[in-house]
Amino acid sequence: MTMQDSTLAFQPLLSSSQIADLRLAASQMSGPKRRAFEAEMALKHCGGNPLLADTLFGWGRQTVALGLAERRTGILCLGAQSAFSGRKRWEERHPQVAEALRQLADAHAQQDPTFRTSLTYTRLTAKAALEALREQEYREELLPSPSTMAEVLNRMGFRLRKVVKAKPQKKLTETDAIFDNIKKR
Repeated sequence: MTMQDSTLAFQPLLSSSQIADLRLAASQMSGPKRRAFEAEMALKHCGGNPLLADTLFGWGRQTVALGLAERRTGILCLGAQSAFSGRKRWEERHPQVAEALRQLADAHAQQDPTFRTSLTYTRLTAKAALEALREQEYREELLPSPSTMAEVLNRMGFRLRKVVKAKPQKKLTETDAIFDNIKKR
């Protein structure tokens, strides 16, 4: 049986829009979920043939084959990309300096005056934070750039904003009547 014969033997009853929908659904997933979905669709519409799934849906046949193997054995293959790739955040690389920064920002912080959110506002800019850390005699190579410092402050929950005091309530017409009544007594 040739490849063309196997393609005809498992000709799916799917329209082009349904195939496009399955491709879109698979593109929204990643990792083991995606492989499991692609393996399930390959079993359902392609008789478990990864090469046919590659031809029909445009998925990688190695990925579909891995998904079928995961389904058959029940063992998930996990990549180590997240564990060994990327650079650690500044706070993770320099925890002592990050703690000093948190204490510094806490000293300049104020709760949202309306108490509607848990955001803390601060007048401390990234540049001022860097200067304060330099005054605490932290080495220059430990300190980040001003733009990174701004991101660190945001990640710690401090938002740079002019601190506004709570606004007083508006004066009501009854207020004048109350004070007039007090003056008469």
